[in-house]
Amino acid sequence: MARNWNESYQQDFIPWDSGVPEPVLIQSVESSALPVGRALDVGCGTGTNAIWLAQHGYEVLGVDVAPLAIEKARAKLPPGLSCRFATLDLLAEKPEGGPFQLVFDRGCFHVFDEPTDRAKLAAQVAAVLAPDGMWLSLIGSTEGPPREMGPPRRSLREVADAIEPHLEILSVRSSEFRDLPEPAMVWICLLRRRAVPAQPSTRHG
Repeated sequence: MARNWNESYQQDFIPWDSGVPEPVLIQSVESSALPVGRALDVGCGTGTNAIWLAQHGYEVLGVDVAPLAIEKARAKLPPGLSCRFATLDLLAEKPEGGPFQLVFDRGCFHVFDEPTDRAKLAAQVAAVLAPDGMWLSLIGSTEGPPREMGPPRRSLREVADAIEPHLEILSVRSSEFRDLPEPAMVWICLLRRRAVPAQPSTRHG
């Protein structure tokens, strides 16, 4: 059964929403590792990262499947920023305002249990990226000790299986979500729209 994300916001059970911008995003922008221009924040929640991006030179669209999350994001949006929010399911709809130089998601990819849904998300992201566009995705990983709470765990194989057909994997590194009630390990994935299709695996000889 699909999770009712709007209900989580109604009950104020949103442990993933720290209210502060994601440190990995800040570091990546400040080090010029990401292209500047139009940005799409997928699963934007209450808009913290989208607003931060807009404050740092991006023209931002934040989308989320939960209408109440979007309502909260719009309520805290400072005037004069190039940032807007929309209720949207990226698996089913294409956002307006693309193509985007940057797509960012902090914990959206890993909420999908089905491999077909993860692959569809990757295909949808690839479809809205500009030719030089990049996707920065933070994905709950299979690293670290057992835990009872926190983000879903996805293996690196599951990540690659979904993403590699659609985007070039520039880098993957292991880190930690440090602002959750219980620390959790995360894959930090930097991906780029493909210039050429992924080539099939070959045999030696």
